[in-house]
Amino acid sequence: MCLLVDPLLAAPDYFTPEHRLSGVGADRAEITPLVLDTRTDRMIASETFAILREPQAVAGAERITGPKLTKIFNRAAASSGLPASLISAIAYLESWGDANAVSPAGPKGIMQFSEATARAAGLRVIRTTRFKVTTERKLVKRKNGKPVYRTIRHRTPYTELVRDDRLNPERAVPAAANYLARMENKFGGRDWAVFGYHCGEGCISELLPLAQSALGHKKQPTVAAMFFAASPAFHRDLYEALQRHMQRDYSPTYWFRVMRAEQLLNLYREDRAAFHDLAEEFRNPNNPTRRANNRLMVWLKSEDTFYRSAGDLRKAENLVRAVDDPKLFGFTLPKPSGDPDLYLQGSRAAIGTLLYIAFETRRLFEEHKPRGEHFVPLQVLELVSTNDRPAEAGTLLVDPEFPEHSTGQVFDIDRSNLPPGERECLNFILDDMGWDGYLGFIQVTGDTLHIGCSPDSRDFFAKVFDEAIEASRQ
Repeated sequence: MCLLVDPLLAAPDYFTPEHRLSGVGADRAEITPLVLDTRTDRMIASETFAILREPQAVAGAERITGPKLTKIFNRAAASSGLPASLISAIAYLESWGDANAVSPAGPKGIMQFSEATARAAGLRVIRTTRFKVTTERKLVKRKNGKPVYRTIRHRTPYTELVRDDRLNPERAVPAAANYLARMENKFGGRDWAVFGYHCGEGCISELLPLAQSALGHKKQPTVAAMFFAASPAFHRDLYEALQRHMQRDYSPTYWFRVMRAEQLLNLYREDRAAFHDLAEEFRNPNNPTRRANNRLMVWLKSEDTFYRSAGDLRKAENLVRAVDDPKLFGFTLPKPSGDPDLYLQGSRAAIGTLLYIAFETRRLFEEHKPRGEHFVPLQVLELVSTNDRPAEAGTLLVDPEFPEHSTGQVFDIDRSNLPPGERECLNFILDDMGWDGYLGFIQVTGDTLHIGCSPDSRDFFAKVFDEAIEASRQ
């Protein structure tokens, strides 16, 4: 993993590390083409988790690269002018190669067409009206006034699907490819066509002008440039539009996922053993038949040290005492009962990650300048714990089969005391660092976030911690 380092920018009133991640947070305001390319590559690579955590990822790759579907993808590529590898990557993400896949939201088939889009793409979805006949015995009066039972028939109309080309890959795949090609011509970019396949043409019509306005480009902006141009402090219209679509269906990240799916399928074609090894890294370690819930579940492996008791913490050699200066470092520590030297510890990487999140959040907050707000140090609820979950550690509810806090690699932050603008900045920084694969986080209870860095970035964040120790001595 390549971690970028920016030169030190003076910030005399709070800790500013020399080791910096380029293009993150406030640095999005002036992101260079080189940094944009690097961030794009990193985000594409980080989508590995989103794809391979799915139990169907391996079986889906086998279906997609099988001879029958390969012929269909190649024919679709010849008719549309799009690469077969791109078309197959979309089919992989949409259905895992299952021709009969049905989404609860309505789309069907290998390419997951909605009914309206399927018809617009030239597919036939035909319904016919049929009638269900029922009878009942009903008491009626005759003309002479005497009642009599008669059989009454009822014809109830209903519709029945008699043809659905969405479920036929030989029709659905070429239709999807041609639909993508039309969007590419309409919106001026293949990446926008892929983006629109998930988000819709109306979504492109909304976001493309906002991206052009934000970037000030005379030429067509890329989807990646659009994505990384937005932040709470800059280009807010674009940021809010992207947030709406993220909350709806994560469509702003779809192009990145397709690019990674294309790479993963190429790996499967070239080296199946390597693909299987990679998939094994991202499977749910507790239940392989279910998707992994979060990155921390797959990052914290058996080789990480698990502290089982307070005695283990006393003998720990891989833990350090957290720095404690809210004004300088931007966070407050919990106040555990018992021996604070035991439970105010973490790995150098975990404390460094906390320091870096606080730094980037405060820096973005200063650029954002939320009206009437002052920066509030982030409230840390928990650092290291043990498997026996002692009360004095203040441990929140965790999975007893996977006690992440006992590794010393994670920490919890409570957002409930943050003013709205700062909360927005914190959420953005967590997402921003998460997109590049530096950290994972989940909401565990209430407003508490459970956070840890990736194994590949531990050395980087450990260096941030070392810088903080030097800063605290000055």
